[in-house]
Amino acid sequence: MSDSEDERLEQLRQEKLEQMQEQGGEEAQQAQQEAQAQQEAQKKAMLRQHLTDGARKRLNSVKMSKPEFAEQAERQILALAQSGRVQGKIDEEQMKQLLSELKPDSKSFDIQHR
Repeated sequence: MSDSEDERLEQLRQEKLEQMQEQGGEEAQQAQQEAQAQQEAQKKAMLRQHLTDGARKRLNSVKMSKPEFAEQAERQILALAQSGRVQGKIDEEQMKQLLSELKPDSKSFDIQHR
């Protein structure tokens, strides 16, 4: 084999390797997206199981305006449910109380001017 053939063969190998790595990356990304979708579906099912319709509507309203805060509330509800501290379903009044407990105290920021 001549040097040019060796170089061409090496170039083809490198291209094939890059192509395989790209495909592997796409497959891993797709698997990660599927896992996230499955996790989201499980979370929604648990929330549906432990929240009344009114509580779910309130949580969805919060999610529209403050998605990060709603995510924190969902994690708290799921943690309570998994630890067995939720008897029955959380109703809208209990949801209001939970949200107010999670909300940072706005009075904690006392700015004093000198």
